[in-house]
Amino acid sequence: MRKKFEEQMKFTYMIPENKLGKELESISQILDDNLSVLDAVYNDLTKYKNTSTGRKGLNANQVLRSVIIKQFWSMTYDELEFHLSDSTTFRAFARIENNQYPKKSALQSNIKAISAETWEKINRALVDYSLKKEIEQGNMTRTDATAVDTDIHYPTDSTLLQDGIRVITRTLARGKMLDPIPEYNFSDHNRGAKKKVLTIDNTKKKKRDKAYKELLRLANNVVGYAEKAIRVLLSYESPDYESSMFAQMYANQLEYNLEILKQVIDQTTRRIIHGEKVPAQEKILSFFECHTDIIEKGNRETQFGHKVFMTTGSSGVILDCLMPRGNPNDSAMFEELLDRQKEILGKSPRQMAADGGFASKDNLEKAKESGIEDMAFGKKRGLKILDMAKSEWVYKKLRNFRAGVEGLISALKRAFGLDRCTWKDWEGFKQYVWSCIVTFNLQVMARA
Repeated sequence: MRKKFEEQMKFTYMIPENKLGKELESISQILDDNLSVLDAVYNDLTKYKNTSTGRKGLNANQVLRSVIIKQFWSMTYDELEFHLSDSTTFRAFARIENNQYPKKSALQSNIKAISAETWEKINRALVDYSLKKEIEQGNMTRTDATAVDTDIHYPTDSTLLQDGIRVITRTLARGKMLDPIPEYNFSDHNRGAKKKVLTIDNTKKKKRDKAYKELLRLANNVVGYAEKAIRVLLSYESPDYESSMFAQMYANQLEYNLEILKQVIDQTTRRIIHGEKVPAQEKILSFFECHTDIIEKGNRETQFGHKVFMTTGSSGVILDCLMPRGNPNDSAMFEELLDRQKEILGKSPRQMAADGGFASKDNLEKAKESGIEDMAFGKKRGLKILDMAKSEWVYKKLRNFRAGVEGLISALKRAFGLDRCTWKDWEGFKQYVWSCIVTFNLQVMARA
């Protein structure tokens, strides 16, 4: 039966008295002081499982501590499996028993079971703890936005068409391995598609347009193969129950990927053949991470992922994080960020600083109405200093204070892997971002 945490510490739980060991010991103590967060973790781990039978598995405390190790050192699941079996320090921190050697598949399934909502609850508990221990005062806050990439290649129409041809052809080939063999036929256009993509990437416009038309023809052929295969697989009958289940699964995969490929064919035809400009919200950017948004900020390089809005205090603890869909203007998110700060802190901060993208007369009025005495935007955008803060000295102080959030975001991206999310789907993206933030906050609080 799975448990929330271990009832009794064993004598083997010993962490070395060096600098890193002391930091891990401090993090461990913070987690022990917030055992209430394990209720939400336990509920996620047991949500779809019968806990009264079978092996007990990793308890909620072990899973939470394992993912903190993973994010702290930006490990893969292979590396996490190795270190949890090899390092006595990591085993002591994660409270792994001597007879437990969790495999990477078990670690992955348990860690991914922790929902984004649970991670947010854990962060809220840590923020409350930092306020209680006076690590964070909550009187000064700063807000900024950054873009986190999803794990996709640079999206071009030609490579997206190639991805669709490859993925659907692979599923069609797997369907033909069923016994008895389903009655549909298809041709493998992967080689031809690859040649057309190379031509598109390395030739001038006239030949490129011709190659695009040929690539679209191959993609439409694959659409025809898939539509026929779906009908056959949905009506597939076999004395073997497993074959019937696989046929249904392949049909569902084909339906899902076919819908995406049709959208890619449509946007390619509109852009390349008819010369239209396709709106960003109508574009497909990946077959595998369909939730990906186009993020454009001024003259910077376009990124493909999601915008992440962060609010931190003077201690460096990240108080809040907001991940909207699309590419919303920073100023449009200011009021919601302000309300969330008030909810988390139980009050409005006395002073607040924000990036220049949030600056507007309306946002300044909202800040003053909510009880913020001094408000500083990175850029004035027509606002007067004395309207924002009580003096020019206070404004400059807050503006310099805001600049510090850039260093925190840089640390999150360089040391905690927040530059690129490697977990799949929109839910996985939110889980990944929150797990990085929780781990970062634990380090900041331990060092404080």
